[in-house]
Amino acid sequence: MPAPTPRFEAVLFDCDGVLVDSEPITNGVLRDMLEEAGWALSPAECMRIFLGKAVRDERARIEAHTGRPLTEDWMAEFRARRNARLEAELQPIPGAAEAVAAVHAAYGGRIACASGADRHKVELQLARCGLMRYFEGRIFSGHELPRSKPAPDVYLAAAAALGVDPRRCAVVEDTVTGATAGVAAGATVYGYSPPEAGHSAPVALRGVGAAAIFTAMRELPALLA
Repeated sequence: MPAPTPRFEAVLFDCDGVLVDSEPITNGVLRDMLEEAGWALSPAECMRIFLGKAVRDERARIEAHTGRPLTEDWMAEFRARRNARLEAELQPIPGAAEAVAAVHAAYGGRIACASGADRHKVELQLARCGLMRYFEGRIFSGHELPRSKPAPDVYLAAAAALGVDPRRCAVVEDTVTGATAGVAAGATVYGYSPPEAGHSAPVALRGVGAAAIFTAMRELPALLA
């Protein structure tokens, strides 16, 4: 894939659903554990409620539906079961490795991964999918900041670490939560919305300010040129 000429100063990627196909795995584990705790959801319902959100940020909702406190032990079990399945099953988003390699080359390495997930999960996923070499040393977790997405903190932190004005950054996101964060940071948001996301997904992304929508990762380098 040829390297495009940059139109921004840096590119900031979300991780889940943009670089790696982790959402069905993570939400599957969450759905199972919520059912065990007394809150039965279909896979589609669980995805609709929790997609793009940190489980810890949904504490009140989970406690209201299960009637149980969301303990640190429960969260630790969730992370352990999630990580085991990710290690065994995770695959990259089709075309993500080639797109990242092209953008990394075009931008002289001025790219970062800015995720709402915990750092261990992000690093596990990037390593398993062969993407760590492009992001090592430039990985940012919303868990380590005062606020996670939809607040802009993780994107502001990534831009600051790269020494770039966030208004001169492109952000690549697939969820309303993440796109909201990118827009709030002042960046130009590119919404990844593959056909399987459904007809409403592009509309929702544009509704929170995504500047462009694309349906396949192979399209991204040219969009950023």
